[in-house]
Amino acid sequence: MKDRAARAPKQSTTKADQRAAMMEQIFDAAEELFSRHGLYGVTLKEVAQKVGVHQSLLHYYFKDKKELFDAVIARRAPVTIERRLAALDAYEKHAAGAITVEGALHAYLDVDLELHGGGDEGWRNYGQLGAQMSNTAEWGAELMDTHFDAVVLRLIDLLQQALPDCPRDDLFWGYHFVTGGLMLTLGRTGRIDKLSGGLCRSDDFEAVKERMARFMAAGFQATCAARVTELRGRE
Repeated sequence: MKDRAARAPKQSTTKADQRAAMMEQIFDAAEELFSRHGLYGVTLKEVAQKVGVHQSLLHYYFKDKKELFDAVIARRAPVTIERRLAALDAYEKHAAGAITVEGALHAYLDVDLELHGGGDEGWRNYGQLGAQMSNTAEWGAELMDTHFDAVVLRLIDLLQQALPDCPRDDLFWGYHFVTGGLMLTLGRTGRIDKLSGGLCRSDDFEAVKERMARFMAAGFQATCAARVTELRGRE
């Protein structure tokens, strides 16, 4: 009787599998380097060296480092977008017509804070890239528009339901301030650690989850209430 192991089908690795594995290595290496040094602080040669391949391989797949950078951003963007959209949809269903600003913000923020704060080094790097994108007009704004507009507009829709009388421009300004706080958090600069003398830590995402939505919700409510009063006073 032949040994079972001898009869077991052999595992084969196709060229497509090998290519996919190589691309993941390239993306991981580029993501780490870009997160530390930015788009202009990294060369394709440095990425190739980190992966352990010849630079010509990267030129075969990418015409330049900007194309590689865009591909790195596009790899993880659908994950965070799908999770946040699902969280917003689930919140709206659960709220059953009683949507609150804080509830909508929790749905939008918490799923991303959990994803980026879960200890995965790749997501840590990606969060730092997001912070770079949101603060770079030359190339970052276009990438943010391409990947993240749908989820932002979904949040605005829920906020409008929570604050039906709020002028729409105030909702967008409020989002502007929210995303600034979120991106600073994802950047994990360590500044709050030094300022607070260790009382706060920039990687303490649980502390952020406990505070950010509540803090931002109060800002939305106060701003919108003031604007509504102002507009009614003009009538």
